[in-house]
This record gives sequence, C-alpha cells and structure tokens, in this order.
Amino acid sequence: MTVLSTIAVAAEEKLAPLILPNWAFPLIAAILFVFLAIVVYSYRDVSNRHRDRSTHASSTEHGTDH
Repeated sequence: MTVLSTIAVAAEEKLAPLILPNWAFPLIAAILFVFLAIVVYSYRDVSNRHRDRSTHASSTEHGTDH
C-alpha cells in the first residue's frame, strides 16, 4: 500500500503547464460573451421590421381579407 500512495503523491505534485496565463481564460470568456450579446442584440427588432409581410402572408393563407 505504501508504494501505491507514493506513486499517487508523486503524480499529484507534477502540474501540467497552461497554454495561457491564468488571467487570459476569463478574459476570453468575457470577450466571447460580449460578442454573443451583440449578435443577440442585433436581432432585437427583426419581427417588427417584417410585420407587414407576415400579417399579409398569414391572412392570404387562411382566406381572410384584412
């Protein structure tokens, strides 16, 4: 049992190197979040811009005149 615990402790002491510094990972996540928020914000008024087309198309499909 002592050999297994020695091997486990030796394996835990060796740390894997990171590609970037620690502060870079949250920065990348924040930049990605802001970019996706801008994309979502750009679609905020799409349904209102095409309201006349959707109303006209739905009224002709159902056979009603509006």
